[in-house]
Formats: sequence, structure tokens, C-alpha cells
Amino acid sequence: MPDLSRSFLARLIEEGRVTVDGKKAEKPSVHVVAGQRVAVEIPPPIPTDVSSQDLPLSVLFEDDDLAVIEKPAGIVVHPAAGHADRTLVNALLFHVKNLSGIGGELRPGIVHRLDKDTSGVMVIAKHDVAHRKLAADWGTDRVRKEYLAVVYGTPKKERGKIEGPIGRDPKNRKRMSVVASGRSAITEYSIEEQLRYASLVRLRLRTGRTHQIRVHMKHLGHPIIGDPLYSGPQWRGIPDKRIQKAIASFPRQALHAARLTIPHPRTGESMTFESPLPEDMRELLAALR
Repeated sequence: MPDLSRSFLARLIEEGRVTVDGKKAEKPSVHVVAGQRVAVEIPPPIPTDVSSQDLPLSVLFEDDDLAVIEKPAGIVVHPAAGHADRTLVNALLFHVKNLSGIGGELRPGIVHRLDKDTSGVMVIAKHDVAHRKLAADWGTDRVRKEYLAVVYGTPKKERGKIEGPIGRDPKNRKRMSVVASGRSAITEYSIEEQLRYASLVRLRLRTGRTHQIRVHMKHLGHPIIGDPLYSGPQWRGIPDKRIQKAIASFPRQALHAARLTIPHPRTGESMTFESPLPEDMRELLAALR
């Protein structure tokens, strides 16, 4: 049973859905010898209570195993307290239909997440085998995640590496912070364009911690423009009123998942998907040039 996890098979045995030579297997530790006939009853997928909704969604690529989409800013990934519907999952159920069930009823197909106000490329698993393979590859060098961000000021070095363990901020439980007790985190950056009082920066995640880019750019002294948790109203110190207005009116963190490289879960072929900067970030750049 290479396509079924050990925990899932154990559950099927406990539910009486596995027989050995016509007799129900009593426990997951039962030994099977060559020549015995094993039958497994696979239950149908549990229908989700989450409704499909015809929300705008750009699908960059789709086959029998996965879909790659562009998540718009302002939409949460899955239903949760305060967001019962109009989430990315609601849109996926309408546009993609078949999704993996490993994430549970409220997170079908979701292999990874983007924050509500971060836009860009996401990969979605269409069945459990693809989901497990993508998840297994996620922490390896075979997966490459690149972001574009507009940050305050200009880093001293044109390119560099930010290394700082990330954990819960002891002073504000809603935020993360670089703390000694945190988990190892590495972000690489390079300056794409120097702007007026700001910079467009390309970032590569070498690890995947909560709010990693947002925390690391704050730690570097160049927080992301519009970030409600990690930047604050730094625009007030900018003498140019026009630029002040452009930054103050930007409604979200200026962070976009621009490029994602993954191995295909079935063939192993390396595949790269790109998403251009959304209109709101293009307009922000124009105002800062």
C-alpha cells in the first residue's frame, strides 16, 4: 500500500476495514506473510461542509496532481474564526474541484500558506499522494521560494543573508520576533531597485517560519511598507508629502510571492512558476520612483 500512510492504514484496521485471508485484522501490528491475501476497504472521502464560492482566482497551471494559483491579497487561505467563508479554500472548491484531504475538511489541498495580505504563487495538492510528496519536499533545496517586497530605506549591503531564530514575541503574543529560544531561520536578500526612501528587495526563504520575511526585514532595520505588525507609521518621518501619502494609503504589507520552484510530485521534474507584481504594488513603486 505505497499510496497510503501508515497512520491511515492503522485507522482502517481499527475500523475493521482490513481483512487478511477473509478475516478482519485485529490490530495494526498484525504480521502478514507471503501468500496471504490482504483486502482493504477505502472509505469514500468525507464531504466537506465548506461551500464552494465563485471568487476570482487565477490558475497558472493544473494537471491531475496539482494546481498552481495566484493568491490575491486580502483573502485568508482557509476558514477560521472570523472568516467562515470567502476564503481561498472556498474559491478552490469552485475552480479546482478535486483536492487532497490530508489538511482536513477546512484545509483541503493546502500544502503551504501565505498570510492574508500577502499575494502570489501557491501550490495546491489535488490528491493525498501528491500532498504527501509535496509536503516531504517542502523543507528541502528542491523547493525554492522567492518573494518581492518594498521596504523602508536601503540595506547597507546590496545582497546578504539574515540569520536569526524566530519565536513568539514575549511582549506581544500576536507577533513573532528574533529570540534566542526561537527556531532557526535563514533569509537571503538582494536589492532589485533603490527607490526614494525605500527599496524593492528580492528575498529567498531557506527556512519557513511564521512571518519569517516580515520579522527578518524588521530585524535588519528595513521593515516592509504597510506591515501593520512589524513596521508602524515610519512614513511620518519622510519629508516628501507625496511619498508620505503614497505609503500611508497603501493598505497592506507590500509583500508578494513572486516565484516558486517545486519538483512535480509524480514525475520529479523541476517546475518553476512566476507571478508578476500585482497592480497595487506596481502603483506603489511608481509613486516611489
